[in-house]
Amino acid sequence: MKLIHVLPLAALTSAFVLPDEQMTSQMIIKPKGAASKSIFDKLPTLSGIKDSVKEIVEVSGNALDNAFHAASHHHRKSKSSFSCFHSMTAFDVKGWLESGEYITDDLIYHEDEDHPHPPHHKPDHPPHHKEPHHGHGKPNLTVYELIAKSKYTTKLAKLINEYPDLVETLNGTAANYTVFAPTDKAFAKIPKDHKPSKEVIKKILAYHVSPDFYPAGRVLATHTIPTALGEDTLGGEPQRLRVSLGLRGLTVNFYSRIIAANIFGTNGVIHGVDSILLPPPPALKILSLLPGEFSTLSLGLEKTGLFAAIKEAPHEGGTFFAPNNWAFKKLGPKANAFLFSSYGEKYLKALLKYHVVANQTLYSDAFYKAKDAPASSGLDFAAIPKGRFHIDLPTLLDDKSLAIDVVRFGGIIQIRINGFNHIAVQDGIARDGVVHILSTVLIPPKTPGGAHYMGEEVEVEDLKERLDNHFGKDIIEEL
Repeated sequence: MKLIHVLPLAALTSAFVLPDEQMTSQMIIKPKGAASKSIFDKLPTLSGIKDSVKEIVEVSGNALDNAFHAASHHHRKSKSSFSCFHSMTAFDVKGWLESGEYITDDLIYHEDEDHPHPPHHKPDHPPHHKEPHHGHGKPNLTVYELIAKSKYTTKLAKLINEYPDLVETLNGTAANYTVFAPTDKAFAKIPKDHKPSKEVIKKILAYHVSPDFYPAGRVLATHTIPTALGEDTLGGEPQRLRVSLGLRGLTVNFYSRIIAANIFGTNGVIHGVDSILLPPPPALKILSLLPGEFSTLSLGLEKTGLFAAIKEAPHEGGTFFAPNNWAFKKLGPKANAFLFSSYGEKYLKALLKYHVVANQTLYSDAFYKAKDAPASSGLDFAAIPKGRFHIDLPTLLDDKSLAIDVVRFGGIIQIRINGFNHIAVQDGIARDGVVHILSTVLIPPKTPGGAHYMGEEVEVEDLKERLDNHFGKDIIEEL
């Protein structure tokens, strides 16, 4: 793929996991006014990437305070190495709600110079026992006590204290918890006179906690992490966080950086983050909020009636393979003119249905199967096993399936569809499932087992042959 097509995808990942409208309507976050730099100004040095995965120094006293202090101290010593990390993504909630549709340039701003950078830590191994492994002496405080005693998390502690059941949970031993703890600076982005409802705050707090144990090494080898926030539109399954190591260091949901890691308590581990994590909106809302990437797809969904049908139909999770604008452009002008004409509308509808899997949510490293899947279906698992894994996912197109192959070794995960098509950007976390971005449109073969479309310009007659007899049932029945 040419560099000109790679750069938009790189920029897209910084805003691919978006906050939910219900949450953001009550969380008016203030962006800062500094102009964003070009993507080339943000490229890190080799030493910067190396430093972001070194082990943080743990010393006596309050481990959480010491971790934040160590991160800040290291930042002052190596400010030039990390200068490219000063920009980060925030969400301009007020601007979004006023426009109703678009993300604006207000999303990009620069952190102040005192902002700490990703921590030093060495990859750990996932735990092989119930008790967490603490490499520098046994801790004597719970994760709640660490947060409550830290001068960097006073606002988080104050919120947690409003929910006695949450205090009890984070003080308990029912699990080894992972807490992504926003610093007081993260809360500074919210106006002092503005406070969301208690129900919304509790959901947001639950979204920062995982009932599973994720020390830094396991985070580095993970793409998605289950949280304590159960989601009805996922069939009651846990909503997930997206973690990644990229140009800006180790991030959660692409916009919140981990600035202190591996602060161990007696019942889990804490990672400090520089932005509040807000649960995401539905998949269709994500597409509509990113018109620079998905305007063609959104137009097709509206034109065929699929947008309203999918939105209104009851479903418990789902997987949306979303072709971006470049993917449609590769079909060629004749094919696009045909698909978006009145005569080609039924073909466009069939084509788009081939990209949607209902009631089954396939992340790159986890799978939420359909509730009515038979026990003998081979889908009785939550985590994608390491190595090579294959699954066939039925789409909305008359039960035509997509053959999915996942190759996973450590933190490196590749996904192929129908043996050839790659996912350009994985794991766009949505309230009701997951969105995977494609740079090539998926087109079914002419005959079962026949040749698949490889991304070249396609003739109208060839496109019609591939889609004939694939119009299937009504979309509502399919869902």
